This record gives sequence, C-alpha cells and structure tokens, in this order.
Amino acid sequence: MLRFNFELPEKDANALPKVLIFVVAIRAVSFFIARTYAGIILYTSTKDAVRIVTVTTVGSIIFVLTDLTTFFLINGINFIPYSIIIIDFITTTLALSAFRILVKITYMEMNNPSSKKTNVLIYGAGESGLISKRSLDRDAGTKYKVLGFIDDDPKKIGLKIEDVPIYGPDKLEKLLENNAIEHLIISIQNIKPAKKQEIIETCLTYNTKVLNVPPVSKWINGELSFKQIKKINIEDLLERDEIRLDENKVQKELLDRCILVTGAAGSIGSEIVRQLARFSPKQIILIDQAESPLYHLELELNEKFPNVNFEIIICDVNHKVRMRKIMEAFLPQIIYHAAAYKHVPMMENNPVEAVFTNVLGTRIIADLAIEFKTEKFVMVSTDKAVNPTSVMGATKRIAEIYTQSLNSKNSTRFITTRFGNVLGSNGSVIPLFREQIEKGGPVTITHAEVTRYFMTIPEACQLVLEAGAMGEGGEIYIFDMGKSVKILDLAKKMIKLSRLELGKDIQIKYTGLRPGEKLYEELLNDKENTLPTYHPQIMIARVSESDYKTISNQLDELEKLLYQHDNMQIVKKMKEIVAEFKSQNSVYVKLD
Repeated sequence: MLRFNFELPEKDANALPKVLIFVVAIRAVSFFIARTYAGIILYTSTKDAVRIVTVTTVGSIIFVLTDLTTFFLINGINFIPYSIIIIDFITTTLALSAFRILVKITYMEMNNPSSKKTNVLIYGAGESGLISKRSLDRDAGTKYKVLGFIDDDPKKIGLKIEDVPIYGPDKLEKLLENNAIEHLIISIQNIKPAKKQEIIETCLTYNTKVLNVPPVSKWINGELSFKQIKKINIEDLLERDEIRLDENKVQKELLDRCILVTGAAGSIGSEIVRQLARFSPKQIILIDQAESPLYHLELELNEKFPNVNFEIIICDVNHKVRMRKIMEAFLPQIIYHAAAYKHVPMMENNPVEAVFTNVLGTRIIADLAIEFKTEKFVMVSTDKAVNPTSVMGATKRIAEIYTQSLNSKNSTRFITTRFGNVLGSNGSVIPLFREQIEKGGPVTITHAEVTRYFMTIPEACQLVLEAGAMGEGGEIYIFDMGKSVKILDLAKKMIKLSRLELGKDIQIKYTGLRPGEKLYEELLNDKENTLPTYHPQIMIARVSESDYKTISNQLDELEKLLYQHDNMQIVKKMKEIVAEFKSQNSVYVKLD
C-alpha cells in the first residue's frame, strides 16, 4: 500500500493474498523461534531492539532468497518486489520497537508522573556521566528525573545527551535556585579536590544532596549500580590534591628490608604497614598490645598482601626484656615508632602512663635500635609537641628531644615526623560528630573558636614514608597541613550534609575546653624556622639539639618519680625538661 500510494494496481492486488500469507508465515515462524514475544515490555532495553532487528533481518534475507529462486529458477519474476522487502523491513522494525517503547513510557508515566519525580543533576557529561544516567534510569528511573548535565568542556555546552541538556558550571547555581534539585551526582572520576569542594559548598547552600560515583574498579562486573552511588562525606570537603611520592626513592629505601612497626594496630601504624607492604620489604614485624585490633589487621593483611611476610607480635613497648628478644630475633633495619597514647584529656589525668609509654617506651625502642645497629628510626610525633599545653604534648616533645640527642653519637639515624589531626583516626572528632548526628544530637564542641589542622590517614603515612626515605638523621620533618579548619564550621557542614537544619532538627552544645586543650594548634614554635626539601609538602624544622647526657639524666630522674605516683611532681619535672610547656585548663597550671 505504501509502495503504490494506497492505490494497488490490479496485477499486484491479485498477487497480494499469496504474498501476504508467505510474509506473515515467515515472520511468525522467525519471531516464534527467536522468542521476541517473551520479553517483559516494561523492562525493554537496547538488547530487545537488537533482537528485533536481527530477527527482522533474517526474515528479510529469506524474502530476498525467495525472489532469487523464483526469478532465476521458476518464472523470471520476483515473488516480492525488492522495494516492498525494504519497506517491510523498516516498518516492521520501527513498529515493534516503537510499540514496546510507547507501552513502557505510558506505564511509567501513569504510575509515576514526571511532575512527581525527584530532580537530579549530573556533574560530568562524559562516559561516566552517561553511565550514571543510564544506571539511574535502569535501577531507579521511576523515582528520578535527570534535569541536566553540568560539564566544564565548552564544546559540550548547549548540546544534549539522550535528550538531556548540557550546561556550563556557571549555570549550576541558577539551576539549583530555580529548580527543586534533590541530588547532584558527581560522575567525574579524577575531579580535583578544590573543584569538588566548590561544588559541594554550592549544593549545601541550596540543601541539595551530593552523591559521588565510585571508581570504575569498584563497579560490579564492570557495570555501575545506582546503589553504588554514595553520598559525599565530610572527608571530601577536607580532601586535598593527591600527594606524589618519590616512588623510586621509597622503593630503594624499603625493598628487601626487615622493618619493625610499633603501635601497628593503631590508625597511623596500621596504615604505615599497608603502605610499606606495597614496596616489597623482606619482612614487616607488627608490634602492638591491642589484641583484637591486631587480630583484625592480621586477617586484612593476609588477604590483601598474601606474598608479604608479616610477623604479628603482641607486646608492650615498655616491656624492655621482651622487646630486646624481638630485636635480637629479627634485627630490623628500619623502625617506624608509632606506639603512643594520644588522647589529651585522658593523659592529663594519667601522666604516669603517658610518660611510661610516650617517653620511656620511646627510650627503650631507641636504645635497642642503637644496640642492634638499626639503620633508621622514624618516630611519629604530633603538632601538640609544639609549645605543649598538655601532658600528652609534653611527653611527645620529650621523646623528640631524646631521639634527636642520640643521632650524632651513633650510626643509627633518628628522624622525627610531626603532623596534626588525621581524619577518621580512632577517637577523632569526625567519627564523634557523625555518631552524635545519627543519634539526633546535640553535637558537642569545646569552644566556638577552636581550630585544627587535618590530614587523611593515607596522606600522613605517605609523607612519613617519604620523610623516612629522605632523612639523613637528626631532622624533625613537618608536613604541610593546609589551612587550619574551624571545628564549629566542620560541625555545621556535617549537619548540612546530613540534611538536617541547625537549631530546628539538631543543636550544637558548647562544653568548654578540656584539660590541656589548645584553641589553636601549631607545627612550629617561635624559635624554630624551616628549611625546604625536594618534596613541596615536607619541610625541616630547625630545632636546636639537646645534650644526650643532660636529657638522659633528666629521664632517669623522671622515671624515679613515676614509681611515687605523684602527678604534680611528675609534671613539674616535665616542665623542667620542656621549658615551653605551659598548662592550659589544667590542675597543673599552678606549676607554671
């Protein structure tokens, strides 16, 4: 009918019944064999369209072969005109595909009208953005409507992907302002932290939830599921550009070496172990007194690094006899000393234990390192050791002084690394705030003006390895911690990220500075200045070295006081050793 503009010539009208029966029969048999009828129309996809085209093509090929047979072997006439075969192929394919799409769209619109769908923006109009949209359509298409893509590429702006417009970044705020955007999905895989933070800050202003597409390596069987698209965490707002390690230098330092890590089950120690394992050491000895965390770490390491030789030992660094036996048995060439008590208020009330572990424990390990000719001793210190206001900070400063004093007298090279708070470490502020928000509050802050430096655990440990590799002995390395973060702002952002309204859904409660706590942390004191290194994020603090005999005698006196359990006398002695130790919000203020 299409071929002859709905006016059939008599000759073709006479042939129509035979041709119609033949075509319907071939189509019916091919559709039956291929089971094109078996697909659930509601879930029609490109695979169904491919099946329809394939089956229709096979049928059309049969028609062509029939024509060739009748033309060359029977009567010299085409049974079905070739133009009819082409028209039939096109109309059949379109009709079958269009019918399925129409049914699917009608059903979805009836059950969930577009006006009731949640608006979504996708940041990134590349392949990952398209995959994100399709996974959204496939897994949650009845709930969400992609309103647009945002992309930095000027060539893409103004174009469309699957009928969804692409906008420039300058239009983001206007889109959020004029539309009720529930979610913004960041699909770009290697987005710069500063750019990500800018996007998140903008979305928080308009109460839009930000989601993040995971790395391709975490997709299930190479496919992205909507459930894998996770919400942004506060850590993403504090993230910085990736640190570039001098892999060759670190590899040369660690390859085929026997390495001992104290405090190996802690936040920093365990990450140091994970990073060491990447550089093919001969053996890693893990020392810690915490049984359960060490057990869980052992299971993780055996699964992730089956080819690395780990030795797991439960031991307290204060146990001198046992630590000597361990050193004698393994003769480590490098020691990373991360064992320490770190909680400021807790140590303020327990100076005996703080000194035992942080000072005398360090002394034991450092002395054993010299005795057994360890090549390098890398100590993990803290910004709280600078102009300390707490017992904990003072103990770490004393440990720094002692290890530095050993450097010039022995072949062992003593190196100190000093950095601030690490995100997500045991007992840190972010897990605490998260728990308080989940419980409905209040979120507790010690003081409205408190600020802290933050760094991720992997970032800090990478810099520890780098500093350990570059150190020649006697240096105190400090890390570029970025900008100081106001804890109040941090709490407010975490509340916003949780889609709660401060003052209405949750409250912030000020509890007052805790004993020994500072308002502001420092990485250097007034008498120190820095020297640059080849790594832009690592600097050397110029600190005057102490005399070994003097500090050693002072530690002997301090140790004797420990057995008297007189906290005042212990702290008084600490203040004699560290002249800049001035207590804050503490019972020890009277000693200053």
